[in-house]
Amino acid sequence: MIAVDFKYKKLSEIPIDQEVVIAKVKGSGAFRKRLLEMGFVKGKSVKVIKNAPLMDPIEYEIMGYSVSLRRSEADLIDVIDIDDIKHTDEVIFNGTIDENRLKTTIRKATNKINVALVGNPNSGKTTLFNFASGAHERVGNYGGVTVDVKEGIVNYKDYTINLFDLPGTYSITEYSPEELYVRRHIIENQPDIIVNVIDASNLERNLYLTTQLIDMNVKVVIALNMFDELEKSGAILDYKHLAEMLGIPIIPTVASKGIGIPELIEKIIDVYEDKDPIVRHIHINYGENIESSIKRIQKAIKEFTELKYKFSTRYLAIKLLENDRETRRLISETSKTQDVLQIVDEEIKKIESLYKEKSETVITDLKYGFVSGALAQTYKPGKINFRKITRQIDKIVTNKYLGFPIFFLFLYITFEATFFVGGYPAEWIEFGIEAIKNIFSNYVPNGPFKDLIIEGIIGGVGNVLVFLPNILVLFFFISFLEDVGYMARAAFIVDKIMHKIGLHGKSFIPIIMGFGCNVPAIMATRTLVNKKDRILTMLIIPFMSCSARLPVYLLFISAFFDKNQGLVLTSIYFLGLIMAAFFSIIFNKLFFKGQDVPFVMELPPYRMPTLKSSIRHMWYKASAYLKKMGTIILGLSIIIWYLSSYPKNENIEKFYDEKIEQIHNVTNLDENTKNEKIDELNRIKVAEIQANSYIGKMGKAIEPIIAPLGFDWKIGVAIISGLSAKEVIISTLSIIYKANDEGISLKENLKKEKFLYGPNKGEPVFTPLTVYTLLVFVLIYFPCIATIAAIKNESNWKWALFAIFYTTSVAYITAFLVNNIVKLFL
Repeated sequence: MIAVDFKYKKLSEIPIDQEVVIAKVKGSGAFRKRLLEMGFVKGKSVKVIKNAPLMDPIEYEIMGYSVSLRRSEADLIDVIDIDDIKHTDEVIFNGTIDENRLKTTIRKATNKINVALVGNPNSGKTTLFNFASGAHERVGNYGGVTVDVKEGIVNYKDYTINLFDLPGTYSITEYSPEELYVRRHIIENQPDIIVNVIDASNLERNLYLTTQLIDMNVKVVIALNMFDELEKSGAILDYKHLAEMLGIPIIPTVASKGIGIPELIEKIIDVYEDKDPIVRHIHINYGENIESSIKRIQKAIKEFTELKYKFSTRYLAIKLLENDRETRRLISETSKTQDVLQIVDEEIKKIESLYKEKSETVITDLKYGFVSGALAQTYKPGKINFRKITRQIDKIVTNKYLGFPIFFLFLYITFEATFFVGGYPAEWIEFGIEAIKNIFSNYVPNGPFKDLIIEGIIGGVGNVLVFLPNILVLFFFISFLEDVGYMARAAFIVDKIMHKIGLHGKSFIPIIMGFGCNVPAIMATRTLVNKKDRILTMLIIPFMSCSARLPVYLLFISAFFDKNQGLVLTSIYFLGLIMAAFFSIIFNKLFFKGQDVPFVMELPPYRMPTLKSSIRHMWYKASAYLKKMGTIILGLSIIIWYLSSYPKNENIEKFYDEKIEQIHNVTNLDENTKNEKIDELNRIKVAEIQANSYIGKMGKAIEPIIAPLGFDWKIGVAIISGLSAKEVIISTLSIIYKANDEGISLKENLKKEKFLYGPNKGEPVFTPLTVYTLLVFVLIYFPCIATIAAIKNESNWKWALFAIFYTTSVAYITAFLVNNIVKLFL
């Protein structure tokens, strides 16, 4: 059998006289059942006969008889070209296809199951996704880590299972963007199976989402996750009986350890093949009055709209009774809109008059009543309450007096460990890079190729690679705090401060994520309900020192600050937080004047992350970092090497070589003095050559602008190169500050660098003040291109361009003030 990537088409798109094979029948309820009964089943061939005079409906031939379907109905049938089926086998069919062979081939061709993972935040949904698919998406013990749909693949037996990890959501209403996103994915993409991931330690709250999936009349399998916690608590759940009551199979899982995942995959296939005896569609009984309203609205939908073919009319009726704006919008796009909405408004008024409550509140209460009733028959609570243990810990970490000191202590320990723990392996990597340089230096002939390898590639990329251990240590600590559940407490602690600066307490989570990478942090703002909060949070996230800036900090702090390195690094991070708070207040008053959004965020129980999970996350970050070095940083290093090495200036080289030769010939100088003078001339020669190179001319052009900050043209060039990715600053510096002798590190060359011209001639280019000023500038100026693109995608070009302008302006002003105010005191 030859593997072919089949392209599904809609039956409505097939031209007249063409024969196709049915791959999948979508739709809902009685409509889908009727299509199946009429022979529209997977593997059957169907031929397009003709269109009606007005091009709708369309006549088809199937199983030897003719049948007509409207285009809207044919849209719900996926088909494959019969020629594609032929190409899957080396046998020549000679114009005919054996039906048994056709069925076998189409079964293999269409054994792709689209599975959407849906569940509450903190239910372990992404952990399950990672384990099942081998993907490495971020997993955190707070809501909103998954902010977009992630796709993974599971190959099992003859099936290819496409897993889609949807954002964590408490319901599929329209309270937040992720809730609406999940609902639209289910409606528009119509996954074959929905895996509803449920936290076994919080059944009542999690099963509320299940009731909404029941209303949608979709195929569901429940993954009863963290089942080990339920068992440890001593609770008893008759999940088999609960499954029969819901009409949904339930598989206990412990996703963090992979327990139950194979059984879950098996169950997905059983449900897909309609083999599971438990599966049946139930109706949640909302009581006589509401059921009467549902039936009346259902009848109106069936009579007046085309949506009856795509959705469960009962689901639409319930959502309309809940006064759901998205569903009203759907109805408004179809025929006889006013007739349906008039009936809906009448029924809502009747319900609210009877119950003295908003209709959506009434339905929500009844859903929870259904869940409570089901659990009353199947669930017995345990004696151990893990939430009680969590509350005991929270008495300390969220204490009025201890909360902030503990928070600052955790951050300080993180940054101190970044230096101390990461320092040793960083030295080993640096030693290895020097050894590789020596090998190339000894065995590769002198010339441009040797310079490119040693100075451009090994020097440019190698000096960034050195900081990989430090970044891994930082990510380990941040991910540990996230996974254990502390970050949600941090958001709780700072909510009042966040509120004072115009932000929602929940904004703290994307802000903290910005310490890892600004791009996913920008995307995580989708979890904020209010548009104002989303944009405001996006604008201040660039003040968070991402991992790309960390190598720059580590290089200069380790070179120029012998003491209190962790304190200096912590001060940079806190400066970012202070700047974020300041501009949040400014922007809130300038651009955003609206109502506050209530602070609603779950505080999940503390959970100890597994070592495997932590190592997997570290490896994922390491591989992403290495990939970046092998692409962006490598490419830019080569470009910067070329610009700094050309055009060659033989006159400068000849002039300084003659001076060096003269010193060699002087007889009244001792060897140490000679070597010092030769080293100085070599340094000046390299600086002169670079000053006349392409990159030197570029740097000289911008030097008057950055001179008030205490920067020379070389720093300016490095800053410009950092627009693409902040790590490239180190690559640029490594190439520009070439070692005079083998074995001299970049740090040593930075320490030796002196001004050759101007009023500061002979003075060091880098002093602790200059270095700190540079770090402040790097902290604030132009976010990387990927971050700007993320801001544009999540808002628009206006805010993206504004982010470029204001961050760079603020960086210049702040660096100027730091450099010049400190000079006054010194």
